[in-house]
Amino acid sequence: MFIKKIPLLILFLLISTLSISQTQPQTFLYAGRVDVLKDNKAVLIGTASSVSFNFSGNKCAVTLQSIDSWEHHNYVVLELDGQYMGKVTVEKGPAQSFNIKATSNQKVHTLTIYKATEATMGNVLFVGTTAKLMTITSVKKKKIEYIGDSITSGAANDPSTIPCDQGQYFDHHNGYYAYGPIISRNIDVDYLMSSVSGIGIYRNWNEEGSDAPIMPAVYENLYLTKDASKPKYDFAFQPEIISIALGTNDFSNGDGIKERSPFSPEKYVSNYVNFIKMLYQHNPNAQLVLTNSPMVNGEKAVIFEDCLNKIKAEFDTDKSHKPILIFKFKPMTPSGCSGHPNIEEHKIMAAEYGPFLKNLLNEK
Repeated sequence: MFIKKIPLLILFLLISTLSISQTQPQTFLYAGRVDVLKDNKAVLIGTASSVSFNFSGNKCAVTLQSIDSWEHHNYVVLELDGQYMGKVTVEKGPAQSFNIKATSNQKVHTLTIYKATEATMGNVLFVGTTAKLMTITSVKKKKIEYIGDSITSGAANDPSTIPCDQGQYFDHHNGYYAYGPIISRNIDVDYLMSSVSGIGIYRNWNEEGSDAPIMPAVYENLYLTKDASKPKYDFAFQPEIISIALGTNDFSNGDGIKERSPFSPEKYVSNYVNFIKMLYQHNPNAQLVLTNSPMVNGEKAVIFEDCLNKIKAEFDTDKSHKPILIFKFKPMTPSGCSGHPNIEEHKIMAAEYGPFLKNLLNEK
């Protein structure tokens, strides 16, 4: 009899071991599109992707490196004990050490390192820390994913480091102060940013055709590119709400130099519908919210709204998923760099959109 029970005993021990390993306290918490490597190193990829840890004592150092196919600097935002500590430049070249000093008398401090730039602006490697690490536990919260373009990315919203008329495009990025992260902090939810400047549903700001890296073509790649050598995204996040803000670039006239065909409502609607079907495959329980753009005005805004209504209507008979909703931002004349909203204008967008999302979450 005892021999017959051995397989059951082994199974019980395996389940017990697995349960213990899954509930062990963690040293680091990762959020957003992050590629976690060996030895607790991690590549921060997407806008506002982050690594957090707790430490004792009043100081430590973190080591970061800007990595890309070509050498250039990058940016992170540091948040210590819930307080914004500013945007920090990670210079090109070898890994660099950054000193962190806590001023409060707390016994345990929490440091979060956020990527200030977006996925296609190069990545930031978290190499490690000298901190005396304490355990850190994730708190279960509701989740929102924000899919979009440069506006969603917080692109060109922050000239505090380098003025708008100087430097490179990514010098003015601050994803920490994009409307999605602002909303998420205000209503206390976890968030994931899947956003790329210049990207669209069927064509990009200055690219169109089958080779263009539009959102439907890059979304399933962890790095938000068409590079097949990069890992796929695992879709473990499973948000309650997916907010989609795509269309500004589809409606754009591009740079005015490269030949560009007139906007096609049929292509836009068709690609958007197929993209939603893809999202449902990976996130079957998510509530989808489609938004317009505060930067698309006049006749284009009317066409934009009509397209969104047609997309929504395609799913009106779908009983397998929650009804699709539409949110309309108020028109805005942006005053950030290169015609984008600045941080204060992102706060205005967050104030408009945040209560809508909060109420929607409260209904779940």
